[in-house]
Amino acid sequence: MTSFEQTLLQEIAALPPSRRVDVLAFVRYLRISLMDESEIERRFDVAVKEIRKTAKRHKITEKDIEDEIRAVREERARRA
Repeated sequence: MTSFEQTLLQEIAALPPSRRVDVLAFVRYLRISLMDESEIERRFDVAVKEIRKTAKRHKITEKDIEDEIRAVREERARRA
């Protein structure tokens, strides 16, 4: 491990756990921003296929998803 990597890990370790998640999200954002568009599209397509498989396995329909989205939006509107 390089001196830079050790320093980075020490800095991250000094953060509260709730902020470490932010660091991870930012690092992932940086990594994704370096990808070319075709790689991002490929990963998106793979993710969508996996999501559909999971939904099918749990017998979640498109209507179930639409109903859930509608319910969340209605709840948000009530709170506003």
